[in-house]
Amino acid sequence: MIVIVGTGAGGGILARELAKNGKNVTIVEKGPYIESKEAFNYYNEYVPEIDLLATTCVGGSTIVSMANMVRALDEELHEYGIDLTNEYEYVEELVGVHELDDSHIGQGTQLFLDAAKELGLNVSKMPKAIREEDCIQCGKCAFGCPVNAKWSARDFVDEAVEAGAELISDAEVIDIILCNLEACGVKYVKDGKESVIKAKKVILCAGAIGSAMILKRIGLTGIARELFIDPFVTVGGYLKDINFNSEVQMAGLVVGRNFVLSPHFSTFINEDGQPIEAKDILSIMVKTRDDAKGYVSGDGFVNKVNTINDIRLLAEGVATAGFILEKAGVDPNTICSTVYRGAHPGGTAAIGKVVDSNLETEIPNLYVCDASVLPIAPGKPPILTILALAKRLADYLLMY
Repeated sequence: MIVIVGTGAGGGILARELAKNGKNVTIVEKGPYIESKEAFNYYNEYVPEIDLLATTCVGGSTIVSMANMVRALDEELHEYGIDLTNEYEYVEELVGVHELDDSHIGQGTQLFLDAAKELGLNVSKMPKAIREEDCIQCGKCAFGCPVNAKWSARDFVDEAVEAGAELISDAEVIDIILCNLEACGVKYVKDGKESVIKAKKVILCAGAIGSAMILKRIGLTGIARELFIDPFVTVGGYLKDINFNSEVQMAGLVVGRNFVLSPHFSTFINEDGQPIEAKDILSIMVKTRDDAKGYVSGDGFVNKVNTINDIRLLAEGVATAGFILEKAGVDPNTICSTVYRGAHPGGTAAIGKVVDSNLETEIPNLYVCDASVLPIAPGKPPILTILALAKRLADYLLMY
């Protein structure tokens, strides 16, 4: 028996690969099984000082992601003896990674692409896992796709269950069971009742916050002391009747040395404190790689310090986004920014510090496979990298 805790990018593909190859798998998920269109109701709440975007449900945060699929941290992972070349190719084919057809590139996105190119920036379409034949171009990717046109880890969970895996949803894992100092199961709570599942191996895929809390409870050292969040802001302004709000979001990509930019709608863009109509907003997400100066407490309290370097890199990206917006026709007097937020918390159980290159902790048979294990902030969407790491772990476990 292998127990997988969590159903995000890592947990979903692990369950699929292991179950389809004959392993006895049980998946325990804290959140409910929901329809994708309901996902906006399942965003987590943290503390007021930090705005982290994550959901608790089957599929995890992939269900509200933009289905962006870029390779990240290749060189950094090589330093730990991890080469994901084959795994990337496998996963990219599995989820159908590709640049969107021109039919799904809206006017606002095209203005972004053209303006960035004219400015000499490194610009391209964003690789995605979206089925154009199903996509209705409603602009609601971050709310959960209303027509299931994009890939999410829930797809893999469904395949795993079809292959014989058991899914226990609405169940919170509260402890790891140890036998002779090795992981041998989990304790979880469902409907107010505690239960135990015995297992030969336990894999935590509950996200950088959830996995860290569980590892802290069993006394592992070095946990959750180096949290990063991949901070971002959205910069935008007024462009009459652009209707960017109804386009496929983040369909373009600019890669700078210290930031990435992507067209991304936000309702929080305003002019002199007054909201701009949604149809008249063109905006760009600015995302950077931050220093891992944060921590997670055992009860889930999250603290994140923004360093001078974090602010400097973000300011560089914001300035570049402003140039693109003005070149695209946005009224420069209306350009403003949203608040500082985080999208990809990670680093709380980093490779080389908490887990080894096979993602195993110092406790035998206890593994971690989510953004927790990333050694530094990717500064890019990490889903594809987590999927590749999980595929690598699945292949390793299938050898035994």
